[in-house]
Amino acid sequence: MNADVCCAFPLLQMLEFQKKHEETHRYIMLGTTANRTQSLNYGCIVAKADTQEVLHYVEKPGTFVSDIINCGIYLFSPSIFEHIAEVFKRNQQDLQLEENSSWQRTEVIRLEQDIFTALAGRGQLYVYKTDGFWSQIKSAGSAIYASRLYLDQYHVTHPERLAHNKAGAPVILGNVYVHPTANVDPTAVLGPNVSIGMGVTIGAGVRVRESIILHGAVLQDHSCVLNTIVGWDSSIGRWARVEGTPSDPNPNDPYAKIDSETLFREGKLTPSITILGCNVSIPAEVVILNSIVLPHKELSRSFKNQIIL
Repeated sequence: MNADVCCAFPLLQMLEFQKKHEETHRYIMLGTTANRTQSLNYGCIVAKADTQEVLHYVEKPGTFVSDIINCGIYLFSPSIFEHIAEVFKRNQQDLQLEENSSWQRTEVIRLEQDIFTALAGRGQLYVYKTDGFWSQIKSAGSAIYASRLYLDQYHVTHPERLAHNKAGAPVILGNVYVHPTANVDPTAVLGPNVSIGMGVTIGAGVRVRESIILHGAVLQDHSCVLNTIVGWDSSIGRWARVEGTPSDPNPNDPYAKIDSETLFREGKLTPSITILGCNVSIPAEVVILNSIVLPHKELSRSFKNQIIL
């Protein structure tokens, strides 16, 4: 698996798909559908409609190839190492033939470009297409979107993990996770898409939406936290507002994926979610907007569109 993806991980379904065709389906890759424009940012798969055999594979093509993209989740039989060994040996031979070749280049074996491209069209590589959720996590901003996807999944598969409205408890809107050790005032309003970590303290009248509050953080009375990741043991003062800008995919396109935003655009910080590192202290009655605050900072005023080192 690639480490930078979130997904429903249909591993059992992939295994069942492989076992149905055990003689031929030795290598399975997970695929999903993207829109035509965004597919160029991923590995693209051309598959046979009836058998799902991968006929052609191109990593980040320059022009449109296919709207089926590689999810970075694979199921291989151990014989995959034979193909990796072939690439290694070929690289070693190239090194001997080319006087100016770098030894570092021969040590690098790229799974997508070196292995999949060679296996495509040989009746060995197949794609299992999933309709479940999938997203890359290339930036901190995409972490909140990934959290939303997992909370939506919990709503279907493990509703008992989510908080619910009840007497003497905070108001819950949508999908919210609250750790059992968190201390949340009953006048607080949480959600949608909120995750509250271990030992968090949330005061009276606090509003939290589309945010992740990590363990030990303190949100004092009447503070407002929107589209933000609050780091471990950080503190937000009374009546302070901490807010970011979401970077969600197009909600009107069912195949849209989250874009990998660059940190800077035209010399300015790209508006994104606000991130407070660990042990950050935000004073009362200030506004922190679209900013990144590094750990162990004690702020004394409002900030907007800044990285606070």
